[in-house]
Amino acid sequence: MLSRLMSGSERSLDREFSCTVRLLDDSEYTCTVQRDAKAQWLFEQVCQHLNLLEKDYFGIRFVDPDKQRHWLEFSKAITKQMRSQPPYTMCLRVKFYPPDPATLKEEITRYLVFLQIKRDLYHGRLLCKSSDAATLAAFILQAEIGDYDPGKHPEGYSSKFQFFPKHSERLERRIAEIHKSELIGQSPETAELNFLRKAQNLETYGVDPHPSKDVSGNAAFLAFTPFGFVVLQGNRRIHFLKWNEVTKLKFEGKTFHIYATHQEDQKIILTYFTPTPEACKHLWKCGVENQAFYQFEKSSQVRTVSSSNLFFKGSRFRYSGKVAKEVMEQSAKIRREPPEIHRAGMVPSRSCPSITHGPRQSSVPRTRRRAVHISIMEGLESLRDSGHSTPERSVSNGNSFLHSHGNRAEGDRTAEFSEDSYSPSDSVLPTPVSNDPSDQAQLRHTNGHRSNQEEGGTDLCTQNQARPQGVKPKGKRFQLEKSRPTQHGPEERVNEFICSLARLFLVTLALLFALLLLLIVLTESELDLAFLRDIRRTPEFQQFHYEYFCPLRRWLACKLRWMGGQLINK
Repeated sequence: MLSRLMSGSERSLDREFSCTVRLLDDSEYTCTVQRDAKAQWLFEQVCQHLNLLEKDYFGIRFVDPDKQRHWLEFSKAITKQMRSQPPYTMCLRVKFYPPDPATLKEEITRYLVFLQIKRDLYHGRLLCKSSDAATLAAFILQAEIGDYDPGKHPEGYSSKFQFFPKHSERLERRIAEIHKSELIGQSPETAELNFLRKAQNLETYGVDPHPSKDVSGNAAFLAFTPFGFVVLQGNRRIHFLKWNEVTKLKFEGKTFHIYATHQEDQKIILTYFTPTPEACKHLWKCGVENQAFYQFEKSSQVRTVSSSNLFFKGSRFRYSGKVAKEVMEQSAKIRREPPEIHRAGMVPSRSCPSITHGPRQSSVPRTRRRAVHISIMEGLESLRDSGHSTPERSVSNGNSFLHSHGNRAEGDRTAEFSEDSYSPSDSVLPTPVSNDPSDQAQLRHTNGHRSNQEEGGTDLCTQNQARPQGVKPKGKRFQLEKSRPTQHGPEERVNEFICSLARLFLVTLALLFALLLLLIVLTESELDLAFLRDIRRTPEFQQFHYEYFCPLRRWLACKLRWMGGQLINK
């Protein structure tokens, strides 16, 4: 009986697992999840825990064993998306930044977005000038410690707080000046709202950079914002494309392509290379989701997109959530008493905001709070060891998916992107992308099957023709030899039928190849026909032209010149 009860309990444990979600204030929410539960169920539990209704701006992120970040797809089971064994640790983060955070309906939503942007500022994702950085940091001080009090805040008190990856004493003095003189009387809610209004006007608001390299090998960061697609190098924005200008996003292995139509119908194709194929696929999916969320007016307008080019099927993906306009319309219908918010006060220590010193308050109701307790000395030790240059930590055995890199000196700039301080996908183990050429595989299978049949038919024909023709047997033996064609007639007809099918198949392939060559010649010619213009404007044809046809043409021209030179020399 005891063994039966133990086996039953083991089976129940196999059917469920523990999952921990680290929230934006670094408190944690842990729950037990059924093995076949979808990610939507976990997200709903977290939102209920936070008393959050405007939840479509948020998502749950995790990091796989190769240190590649992913967003949970809510329509799929959790276990089918994870590459490690439970228990799982994930993070709640802002996935789609509100175009105007001040228009959010509820204060709890604005507070969570405030926490996210504060993290972005600290980890160097929100780039700004020193004057803007001082103002943003002063708003954070006002929101978390209140008005300046000479009795509580001695000289140099702002230096005890860490707002950026690196800042100077001059900037610290400017932060204290603004906090002392310009923000007196502002409540935490007002200071947070002013912080959001200031942050949303910055060029890198909402940026979650993806490391990559351009065609020249220069390091760059690609990102998607509420307003479009951006490319950053160092601390400068070198490209910006509005969402209505982006026509297609594609990837092949580690190569990412952005097709856009700029001013006066100018075609633009940007190409970048990511560290791994998995990072490229993650970049592509983020771009597809952001474009669908911000560009469309209804979720019913969202269509399944493919990463395929002219020859391969590629990956297919569809954004399945609400779009920004629907989210704002739904938020306007919220009618309830504002939920109570327990803000986490900033502790005067030169540490990352994600380090908690002693008991802290969470942004959720006290009855459902699970705080993290770390002593001041432990926090300082963690700061010295990790550097806190990224919001992610990585711990073995799947207990945590946060990864830190050592912070390196970056001059006197307030914040700047660099491969050392921010590298979300530094995996050296590339993961194959499911770009299987199914059409070609099917073609190879068909040809192989046909070849076997042809070989069988050839053997039969060879056997029938192997008899010497100059010798004629006599008597009954001659009659038997004479009657063999009648006995093997059906087999010969089958062989002839197979041979005719093979010839038809080869002729069809030859005609299709000839038509393809003719189409290429016509499209590359100067003929100005309507259907040819439409073909030339497609991104697939432009990619074929620049990546395949032009190199092939140069190669053929080089070979022809070489052959001509050889003939002349002879």
